[in-house]
Amino acid sequence: MIDTIMLSRVQFALNISFHILFPTITIALCWALLFFKIRLHQTGDEVWMRCYRFWVKIFALTFALGVVSGITMSFQFGTNWPGFMEKAGNIAGPLLGYEVLTAFFLEATFLGVMLFGIDRVTPRMHTIATAIVALGTTASAFWILALNSWMQTPTGFEIRDGVIFPVDWWAVIFNPSFPYRFFHMLLASLITACFLLMGVSAYRLLKGDHKPAPRITLKLAAMVAAVAVPVQIFVGDLHGLNTLEHQPAKVAAMEGVWETERGADLLLFALPDEEKRENHFEVGIPNMASWILTHDANGEIKGLNEFKGEHPPVAPVFWSFRVMVGTGLLMLLIAWALSWQLWRKGEASPLLLRATVAMSFSGWLATLAGWYVSEIGRQPFLVQGVLTTSEAATTIHEGNVLFSLILYAVLYGGLLVAYIHTVFLMARKSAKLEAPNTNNSGIETGVRSQWDLTPNSTQANKGA
Repeated sequence: MIDTIMLSRVQFALNISFHILFPTITIALCWALLFFKIRLHQTGDEVWMRCYRFWVKIFALTFALGVVSGITMSFQFGTNWPGFMEKAGNIAGPLLGYEVLTAFFLEATFLGVMLFGIDRVTPRMHTIATAIVALGTTASAFWILALNSWMQTPTGFEIRDGVIFPVDWWAVIFNPSFPYRFFHMLLASLITACFLLMGVSAYRLLKGDHKPAPRITLKLAAMVAAVAVPVQIFVGDLHGLNTLEHQPAKVAAMEGVWETERGADLLLFALPDEEKRENHFEVGIPNMASWILTHDANGEIKGLNEFKGEHPPVAPVFWSFRVMVGTGLLMLLIAWALSWQLWRKGEASPLLLRATVAMSFSGWLATLAGWYVSEIGRQPFLVQGVLTTSEAATTIHEGNVLFSLILYAVLYGGLLVAYIHTVFLMARKSAKLEAPNTNNSGIETGVRSQWDLTPNSTQANKGA
């Protein structure tokens, strides 16, 4: 029987894996919606409103699942990890409270205006509400990542009678790894949202949707992704250097390095063996790991044997890192290929459109893999060097944890399938709607002024 600690870890991993999928989309998607509204005001072209009307529905669905899953996840601090709040609650509690006060209230207050006020407030006020919700989603990420980064690289605290107390909130929030994690996550959200925009738009085109909206969102998202992925690679490199400085055991697990060495190879493939403390079937590029991590082909990388008893499980971290990098490189290839075809030919080939549809949720895969590297790579600590996972775990019977774990897995599996099905169902229905009427000049007719945006007046605003 699996012990309570492992079951609690698996349950929390399941909950946070499901939850993170949705904020990863909504953080950037809300900024895309704001861009659509700004372009509408600038150009007066109603195609931007049709882009907005279609994608705001997907945003609302995604946001709802993110909120619900976040609430259930927070319950586990008390049920499965009471030691964490008992010992680190003086840090975690205020940061989570700030997230609610500065972010969730902004979202909750103006989300209603954004979703249901488009026909009840002025266009300018509606755009302001969209901007505030976008700021709220980003602020929420700020506080959550401040807490997570502090758990990875804790600073600005002292321990009194086994309890952690803050002594410098600036150092707590802006801890050594926070800037890298924050911007790495924002870019991950941007790329994830771009590929969802690309995938759903490509799907609509393959279904025979000849309206301009999907073509515009496909091209826009492809161009942004083509730039954002290389930037993410650069930020990831900086993040790796920071991790090497503050969490060398995690880097050693990522690279599969057992003995401290100079000129370490970059392993493309290996089977780590923790019992024998070696790798099998290694395929690598000589000196490349040292060059990437230290920018010196002969740079030193500490091996896992330097951290016996205090290093993470190697295989999950090793393979998660490769899944993240491999998925990112494939996303770069798709984004560049799609951007090239759209720029040169004005349209993409059916084969590339199908590949883009297949990559619709590739951002989820890369984000989850990166999250596993970060979180599993911190083991055996919950707060790096301060609080171990075993010290924070619950002592309730493992059967209780197993029962709730199974319930979560069944519920989340069903919700995930339903979410993906609903997104593409919405795309199919939109593709079947008639295109707006146009005159001989190609200008849409029957379309109202940008200041008259009620949803039922014209077929042009009905279709997306």
